[in-house]
Amino acid sequence: MDQIKIGTFIASCRKELGLTQAALAEKLGISDRAVSKWETGKSMPDSGIMLELCDLLNINVNELLSGERIMEEFYGRQAEENLLAMRKEIEEKNRQMLRTEYWISIPAVVAGLVIVMIAFFIEMPIWLRITLITFAIVMIFTVAFIAVGIEQKAGYYECQNCHHRYVPSYWQTNLAMHVGRTRYMKCPECGKRTWQTKVLTKED
Repeated sequence: MDQIKIGTFIASCRKELGLTQAALAEKLGISDRAVSKWETGKSMPDSGIMLELCDLLNINVNELLSGERIMEEFYGRQAEENLLAMRKEIEEKNRQMLRTEYWISIPAVVAGLVIVMIAFFIEMPIWLRITLITFAIVMIFTVAFIAVGIEQKAGYYECQNCHHRYVPSYWQTNLAMHVGRTRYMKCPECGKRTWQTKVLTKED
């Protein structure tokens, strides 16, 4: 989706109604800075207020995501294109989150192991040795908890029995046996435990 085009469209619709950024923001219960970011293409309206924004601007969500008024005969095709674009955007965000998981976890684990090796193989006072090992363990576990949180929020897990896709709770994800990003969990749909794989979208 073209955020610049969408932002220009929002600004145009707002001006047609004689609203300032501050007035529109007040109606939506947000800051005028947020409206300014939309109109300059720096961010998109949150999905939670998108419908309310469309009602205020007298447009529909399809037109908002297209950044222009849509003639009735092209509405269906444009809606399909917008849904596809949103899906690709969500998929890319989830992919970036999973890459971030690797970027923070791998260096932390390597650093932790190096610290442990230094503590074991270099001569030093016992208190320093214990401090280094404790620090390394705490660091690795802390990063592991953060990494699991990122993985849990990015995308979905697919049950291998009924193929239902869902987002498990943090602790369900954290406590599950796993190999990479495949975790052994109970499906909320069919109730069976299977090795459930990480997928990026709700549907294929």
